[in-house]
Amino acid sequence: MEFTYRTRAPGDRLSRFVEVLWYARGTIGYRRERIAPTGSCVAVVVLGDPIIETPSATGVPLLATGGFLIGPHDGPVLNEPTGETYAVGVVLTPIGCRSVFGLDPATLRGDVVDLGTAWPRSRPLRTALLQESDPEAILTVLAATLEEQLDDAGPGLDLCDRAVALLDAEPTVEIGALARHLGVSHGHLDREFVRVVGLTPRALARILRLRRVLATVDVFGEVTWTSLAADWGWFDQSHFIRDFKRHTGVTPSEYVRAQRAEFAADDAAPGFVPDT
Repeated sequence: MEFTYRTRAPGDRLSRFVEVLWYARGTIGYRRERIAPTGSCVAVVVLGDPIIETPSATGVPLLATGGFLIGPHDGPVLNEPTGETYAVGVVLTPIGCRSVFGLDPATLRGDVVDLGTAWPRSRPLRTALLQESDPEAILTVLAATLEEQLDDAGPGLDLCDRAVALLDAEPTVEIGALARHLGVSHGHLDREFVRVVGLTPRALARILRLRRVLATVDVFGEVTWTSLAADWGWFDQSHFIRDFKRHTGVTPSEYVRAQRAEFAADDAAPGFVPDT
């Protein structure tokens, strides 16, 4: 499988709102893949063949010819290229949607929408990206465009940013205790979180915890799911399996089989579930 994938960390001003920028070009060796949620919005500018994206929350496929925007979600998105994948993407941090794209994340929750319609600036951006051929130059143009229009001030940003950092450090924390630590009520934290992040703190905590599990597990070794689940705060195995399937679309054993079938030990992709 010929596939080029590059990432770039955002610059200082973007780093609060953007987790990573990426470039991808090539053909995957399977028909489609489930991609587990990040806890934030993901924008993709399609530079080549269309890509079909289907969110698990609605089950409504979108044929993306110019780009797509994945809203905050707690289930996987089904990614199905129609030919060669040629695209660049932006994975936001949980607080990034309003600041980077000027959009209300709650209205996008669980959905995939056309990027040009949701964010008209992506249309001239796509034209500019198509003028470049070098991956690094393409990522530079993308980063510059995001920084030019960034609104890095807004109500609730600081509170939610601190809450996200604490959840990331300890995703098993009780949300009431988190709110008290931040000096606000549980209800106020929930409301601000939904407005800024598009998810509740509890939903984001579950996503962050499962992302940590997927990053930790060695699918090519002997996986002791019971111990791994307990390490991350699940003491009921059926509860863990239910959360895992909600997050990835498959059971833990199905996840391991799919990863082993399509990836080598040195290029496994946490959160990706190939589907032939």
